[in-house]
Amino acid sequence: MGFIDLLVVALIPVAKVLLVSIVGLFMALERIDLLGENARHHLNKIVFYVFSPSLIAANLAKTVTFQSFLTLWFMPINILITFLIGAILGWMLVKVTKPPKHLKGLIIGACSAGNMGNLPIILIPAMCKEKGSPFGATDVCETYALSYASLSMAIGAVYLWSFVYNVIRISAEEVAIDKDAINYSSINIKESNQEPLLPCSEDLVIHPHSKSLVSLPVKIHQRIRTFLEKANLKAVFAPSTIAAILGFTIGMVSPIQKLMIGNDAPLHVVNDSAFMLGEAAIPARTIILGANLLKGLKGTSIQLRVILGIVVTRYVILPLLGILIVKGALQVGIVPSDDKLFVFLLHIQYAMPPAMNIGTMTQLFGSGQNECSVIMLWAYSLAIVALTLWSILFLWIVA
Repeated sequence: MGFIDLLVVALIPVAKVLLVSIVGLFMALERIDLLGENARHHLNKIVFYVFSPSLIAANLAKTVTFQSFLTLWFMPINILITFLIGAILGWMLVKVTKPPKHLKGLIIGACSAGNMGNLPIILIPAMCKEKGSPFGATDVCETYALSYASLSMAIGAVYLWSFVYNVIRISAEEVAIDKDAINYSSINIKESNQEPLLPCSEDLVIHPHSKSLVSLPVKIHQRIRTFLEKANLKAVFAPSTIAAILGFTIGMVSPIQKLMIGNDAPLHVVNDSAFMLGEAAIPARTIILGANLLKGLKGTSIQLRVILGIVVTRYVILPLLGILIVKGALQVGIVPSDDKLFVFLLHIQYAMPPAMNIGTMTQLFGSGQNECSVIMLWAYSLAIVALTLWSILFLWIVA
């Protein structure tokens, strides 16, 4: 594949996202008023409970079988590694940039969660159609590409709604608690008409045996322990996660698959209906992203260095580390080197822009929507260049 051909392949899916986002932005204008704040909130709920689960369940049921899953077992580990490294880098970025408290969860989430579903489902099969593709026959490549991308989307959804969801939720709840405490204190001061009491001198004493410096591993351990204590484990069984389990069950259990998958299957109308609903997930989510962008363009407190840090994390540090990790997996033999399409997907998972579902989460909790839209604008605009350049390097590696 030449540079121009690859540029077109990488540009088209990202350009689609940007164009649909512009439609959402236009619909959110005050004089149009088709996608105001209330409308976005309700549409978010529909995407969360109906569209996204339908998309995941229908694709997995149709493309993933028990035999194919046995050959792809490293993909869940690979995606988990991207989330963990991204989360650590996001936490370090928060410590360096010191953003407002309500943005901490958003920053960690944007660094941690990549777009593991929407873009791969568009990008990977499109590469199969290009002349000079190293992935073999077009029809066979497209079938496997859809299967791999669907599995990537399902696994990414599980990690996203079990980890990033809780990170953003905890961050939003901490901000809400602080606001309530401030309001409660101000009410008490007004009622008592007294100055707030200063802490007594004993509280100000610094004990010589107290730890003034805590090592980085200890801090990380404390953060993980705090997160696990506050995490809402019910979110692990979010609608998208339940849909993934359902899709795996249908695809891997042969009698159920024969009953529901294929034109001759007695209950194929059920899967076809779910697929039809799922097709609405990507444009609906992208329209919401564009609508949220309108408020972000009017003014946001997010720092430029925060945006730069997220972009560097997702488009420089993670892809470089991904090359080393996938190369190591190939050397050890836990990844089949003859499946070039699978190896390419493992690489590209490290170079994806932030997951668009993060925008849905900020909308659900009412925290950081404006800043999230600005981050997404920069991330998806720069993805045109980043995905093209990294795709060229990854294709050279697998070929």
